[in-house]
Amino acid sequence: MSTAYHPAPTPTAVALPTPTVRVRSAEAPATTPEASPEDVWDGPLVDGFGRVHRDLRISLTDKCNLRCTYCMPAEGLPWLAKENVLTTDEIDRVAHVLARLGIVEVRLTGGEPLLRPDIVDVVRRLHAIEGPEGPLDISMTTNAIRLDRVMDDLKSAGLSRLNISLDTVDPERFATLTRRERFSAVQAGIAAARESGLRPLKINAVAMRGVNDDEFCDLLRFAIDHEAQLRFIEQMPLDAGHVWSRHTMVDGAEILEKLSAEFDLEPVGDRGSSPAEVFRVRGTDATVGVIASVTAPFCGACDRVRLTADGQLRNCLFAREESDLLSLLRGDGSDEDVARMIRASIGAKRPGHGIDDPGFLQPDRPMSAIGG
Repeated sequence: MSTAYHPAPTPTAVALPTPTVRVRSAEAPATTPEASPEDVWDGPLVDGFGRVHRDLRISLTDKCNLRCTYCMPAEGLPWLAKENVLTTDEIDRVAHVLARLGIVEVRLTGGEPLLRPDIVDVVRRLHAIEGPEGPLDISMTTNAIRLDRVMDDLKSAGLSRLNISLDTVDPERFATLTRRERFSAVQAGIAAARESGLRPLKINAVAMRGVNDDEFCDLLRFAIDHEAQLRFIEQMPLDAGHVWSRHTMVDGAEILEKLSAEFDLEPVGDRGSSPAEVFRVRGTDATVGVIASVTAPFCGACDRVRLTADGQLRNCLFAREESDLLSLLRGDGSDEDVARMIRASIGAKRPGHGIDDPGFLQPDRPMSAIGG
């Protein structure tokens, strides 16, 4: 009936000499390697372990219109000052530089990206950038509130795919979890996404013990009914309160065990650089995936670089160092200087996130400030 869960091994990366560059931290200024303007554009954006970076995550804002209990306190967080948030011109410039360095895909995140007033213009301008494989592929992760108002405009502007965050399909539980009674608005957004024809349409659900671990099958049925691909995510240590515990998290094996009680799951091929291990739901065209970032990390194939809303470059979701692009952009830095700082950051990327290391420290910034 069901398929036993066997976590995929972390892909093996090619080992290269460790670079000598270092990225900026809160205590030390950034340093970049010496290179001529021609050298900085030469070759792929590769780290010291042979991982070529092709995926850019851009956080457009740290603000959100929900207050999910696992993400931020009820009163919210101290928001970034408006003058410290990247302008659309600055986002466009960094994306142009990264496209020249080999980036082919951009995912827009937050906070909640739809809170950005110029969201349609951001999508349009980024999609107009030519990367090594043509126009940049633009996707978005959103809670879907307000999506029904701008769905047609986003599609016309060049948006290609959507990931919608939804942790429960129970309206009362949604209100408790998010501290907002906006379930109907999310439903309207999901309906608009479905009708848009953009595929694949994905629904992301964070698996939480004692919160939604009794409705994993309900979430999968909901996704199938809405022509969406469900992706469960192991809860990660990125909460604002720093109360995450591995001992209480729901791991990928348990998620699949619960799903297999009602669904017959068949593994789907090689995941490549995808974070999800994917299973086909037999008897349907649907798939369900598990992103086991904690128990089965995919660091060995990571190809992502992250830009926060305040212009800090991060080479890992769990990095405690950042490279200050904002100061460079608003100073007299050239595009070559920006490219050097990007290469320095990627060159200093560690082999993995280190959650299992005894000395692991959770990033100071919560997920809402880093970007998903």
